[in-house]
Amino acid sequence: MTLWDLALRLTSQWYWVVPFILAYLGVIMTILLDNKNPAKSIAYIMLLALVPVLGLVVYYFFGRDYRKQRIFNLKGAVDSPIIESFWTDHRLEFERRFERTEKQFGDLIAPARLIFNQHQGVLSEHNKITLLINGESKFPEVLRSLEQAKHHIHMEYYIFSYDDIGKKVVDILMRKAREGVEIRIIIDDFGSQKNRKMVRRLRKAKVEVYRFMPVTFPFLAQANFRNHRKIIVIDGRVGFEGGINIDERYINSGKHRLYWRDTHIKVEGPLVNQLQLQFLLSWHFTAKMKFPFERPYFGNEFETPGDATATLVASGPDSPRPYCMEAILAAINQAKKRIWIVTPYFIPTDQIITALQIAASNGVDVQMILPGKSDSHVVKHASLSYIRPLLRSGIRIFFYEKGFAHAKTMTFDGQVAIIGTANMDTRSFYINFEIAAVIYDKKLCEEVDKSFLNDLKQSKEVTFRDWSKRSFYNRLLDSVCRLLTPLL
Repeated sequence: MTLWDLALRLTSQWYWVVPFILAYLGVIMTILLDNKNPAKSIAYIMLLALVPVLGLVVYYFFGRDYRKQRIFNLKGAVDSPIIESFWTDHRLEFERRFERTEKQFGDLIAPARLIFNQHQGVLSEHNKITLLINGESKFPEVLRSLEQAKHHIHMEYYIFSYDDIGKKVVDILMRKAREGVEIRIIIDDFGSQKNRKMVRRLRKAKVEVYRFMPVTFPFLAQANFRNHRKIIVIDGRVGFEGGINIDERYINSGKHRLYWRDTHIKVEGPLVNQLQLQFLLSWHFTAKMKFPFERPYFGNEFETPGDATATLVASGPDSPRPYCMEAILAAINQAKKRIWIVTPYFIPTDQIITALQIAASNGVDVQMILPGKSDSHVVKHASLSYIRPLLRSGIRIFFYEKGFAHAKTMTFDGQVAIIGTANMDTRSFYINFEIAAVIYDKKLCEEVDKSFLNDLKQSKEVTFRDWSKRSFYNRLLDSVCRLLTPLL
């Protein structure tokens, strides 16, 4: 008997048809009452109308927001009285920092001001921020810093692979645990599905490991509301943040065919306190444990001050607004000379598209590096559907050809950099938990811009004339994939 014959036999029985129709209509009513983004709602309803059974399955795994309110209640409001009193008690000092930074950076202070006014982060001065290009630069620094830990190690990762580099990290963590160092790890259960052995080994060594939003059956896991952050905090003094997961693919040792181009930062200074806060908020949600706002977790005296002023922006499905996107928009709107962007996934909102087009029309040098090779066929083609209007607006676009451009970096007028985990897409802005540093440091921006220029040497620019010659098939494929993106 074929599947088609089975389907006909089942649907011929009324006691199968009636419950299916009721479920079908119930899902459509739920979509309408949720008042989601109209494009997303229409996409789901069209899918349900064209392929009802598949539509129900896709909506079940990707479309439901039943966890969102619970996440907001448990994660977003943690210790809010303590945080609010901190804002109130130190507001005068924060305002003085803004005045000093504004004198040097002018209107580019806008993203930091936006973050502060929403009580999402504060400007911190005298930070030392080190740019780390690829895993070849990141992992030696991470391993060295882990070896120096005396009191605690906190780690929060989307992907923590138990491969060659993961085993090196685990060996250090286990040894440090035996020395009495407190170790707490959060790993996303969707991004790190294949490391059950590693987790058992760590827990046996008395390392506290928790899975963010655990999934019982990985192949049935919901892809929404994942923790896409990559954070390390050591002794409340040293931190790491950026786009590089714990995975040997980022080292480019020749073991893997695809070259991975990515960017991370090492943070020393008071900005580490904000990284610590974000980790502990996630820890409270995941492990159901609170921490005191005191040394050695917070408020340490930093012996190696630098020249960078910076703040953090973090957002997720628990956020009242898409703060990562709003910080980027604020920076785009204030740039006067140039905007240089590297992003692996480009499925922008209308606000981002409009802001970039306005900037280019006002004479700002807007350049973007996108991956020529991608790890997602659908996302790649959906991204390509946005290229034509950007090129028409005068925005220059390059495709990275050496490998996969996985970095998430932006610089504005060579004075402000945004480096983090957030892609320039709707999933990062609205669905996943993300984090990024907004850094005011001309020296660091010079380094980021230098890496951008080096990446241009490995990239190919596309012109509006060449892009207009793309085949009908490719343009149709791009458009179809773009229609699918609200479902992903």
